[in-house]
Amino acid sequence: MIDLHVHSVLSDGELIPSEIIRRVSELENRGVAITDHADFAVIPHIMSCLRRMQDLRDDYEIPVLLGVEITHVPPKLIGRAVELALAEGAELIVVHGETVVEPVAAGTNFAAVNEEVDILAHPGILDKSTAELAAENGIYVEITTRRGHSLTNGLVAKLSSTYGFRLVINTDAHSPGDFVTRRFAEKVLRGAGVEKVDDVLRNSEKLLDKKLKKI
Repeated sequence: MIDLHVHSVLSDGELIPSEIIRRVSELENRGVAITDHADFAVIPHIMSCLRRMQDLRDDYEIPVLLGVEITHVPPKLIGRAVELALAEGAELIVVHGETVVEPVAAGTNFAAVNEEVDILAHPGILDKSTAELAAENGIYVEITTRRGHSLTNGLVAKLSSTYGFRLVINTDAHSPGDFVTRRFAEKVLRGAGVEKVDDVLRNSEKLLDKKLKKI
């Protein structure tokens, strides 16, 4: 399991980055990305804090990526938020998708897959045009273990099979109890109807390796 969507105390998570890394390592996760909720007001602050870990990461147990989850930004401004995050040094960019359990603005999913983002998180009722564009632009779409957001995992898995966009599985963890083992992630993927479970888990490995090569 490589978890590429986790929150720390820099947004609404409960743990500092070092404890996140320790806890997921103890579960035999093989990589993690800290991706706190961010908009124009806090992207510089979050990345300023996370950048202080950049030169220390080799001494942690597992590889760590430092990034943001662009959250509740108006769809027409998502591109500008992505540009700001990249300028501030974000190594992985997640966009908070149109989950059915939060009032995310309509059009967020489609705006996200038009931009230089890595993962569209918990997209909710993903439509055909967004699914096609995610595949075309190489955007990973998330299957999530997080309660509430996971209600539409089955639809996301089905659309991936139809339109060919790549899946990853993440926890969207905010609390210690949110982290999962690889075995549990496999169960969630099977429950969503994913047939090639190992391929999804390898997608996270490939994305992590790609980003590490750029560091």
